[in-house]
Parts: sequence; structure tokens; C-alpha cells
Amino acid sequence: MTTVADLVDRFGLPADAGPKLEALLGGLADPAAPTTVRVRDEAIDVHLSDSLVALELPTVRRAATIADLGAGAGFPGLALAAARPDAAVTLIESNRRKASFVAELAATAQLDNVQVAARRAEEAAGKHDVVTARALAELPVVLEYAAPLLEHGGTVVVWQGRRHADEERRAEAAAAELGLARDELRSVRPFRAAQHRHLHTYVKVAATPDRFPRRPGMARKRPLGADRDRR
Repeated sequence: MTTVADLVDRFGLPADAGPKLEALLGGLADPAAPTTVRVRDEAIDVHLSDSLVALELPTVRRAATIADLGAGAGFPGLALAAARPDAAVTLIESNRRKASFVAELAATAQLDNVQVAARRAEEAAGKHDVVTARALAELPVVLEYAAPLLEHGGTVVVWQGRRHADEERRAEAAAAELGLARDELRSVRPFRAAQHRHLHTYVKVAATPDRFPRRPGMARKRPLGADRDRR
């Protein structure tokens, strides 16, 4: 069984990260939490370990600004904020009830480096060193959401399970259109029972065309990289 202390040791987290992560776990036990994973041991794996595994990437370790798209119950953004108190972390969540919960949870955990933006990804503002997305959408859709929010040289990090060749092919085409280039595909094992977990990373190598982001909903309705007959 993994403990919070194990995670602090595994990822070399600052001394005050442990109490902050414990506070996040306490908040998830609330029946009002927008997640089905509330049992402590499972939440440590599914929410904390799975989020913190991104610290294996040097770009996440050194990022000064991080934006988490479709934050849901607050992960990976809140866990990364606890691990990286020197980084400014913005959690973007269009569902106002979820956004309100995340803001309250951040305050409870004394995560002073967190801001919550209750808006759609297409309507978000700012430029960030890293943009994260976990369980949000297919790769081409996430890349379209993320590209306008990245600094030049910034990285989008996408959590995914099993690999899908067709999705990755479409993501390559979308990336080229958005000013992104594939950087790394890292197989990770955030916790013992985890299988087929991957972090996909793309770097912003050129300016994203002004036509992006498209209006809300278009990225999912007509995803980039799709074959012409699938549009």
C-alpha cells in the first residue's frame, strides 16, 4: 500500500508537500467531491500517484507556470501545485460546480500558488510553460486546446492509457497545424497496479495560427488531423 510519505520520498517533494497532499485526500472523501474515487488508498494511487508521475519529466520539474485543462476534481493540477510550490498553477474547468469545489479544496490544502479559471479551454487566457490534461479528450482535441496557451518552447503533457496508432497519427497531423512537434512518449507506472499508462508530450516550436482556438465545441466536433471523409 502506497502512503503519502512514500510519494514525498519517491519524488523528492518539499517538506510541506505531505500535509498538503493529505489535505487533498481529506477533501476527496467529501460526498460532494466530483469523483467516484474517494476511498483513501485508491485515491492515493488514482489521483496523487498518477498526477505526480509527471514529475519524471524535467520540463514539469522546471516549469514556472502550469495550466491544467479540464481539471475535474483537481488533478493533476492540485497535486502538482503541492509538489511545486514555486510554480504558478492554473486549473481550468468549465463546470462551475467543479471549479468551485477545486477552489475550496485548494484553499483547504493551503495551495497559495493555485488559481482556478471557471471557463472553457477555448476561452482561457495566458501563456504557460506546461499545459497538462488527464482524461480530457483524444490527443488531437487536447493539442488544439493546449497550443494557444503555451509559451514558445512550452510543453503539453497528456495522460493516456493504451496507445492507439490512428489517434497518434491524427495527433501528429494536428500538431503540425498548431505549431507543435512531438517530443516524447513515455511509458510510466505511477502505482503498482497501473498498466498501459503513457505520458505524451509535444513542444511548441512555432506560433499557433491566429485561427486557433476555434469557437467552443469545434475541436471535438471537427477534430484536426481527421481524414477529409471523416470531417
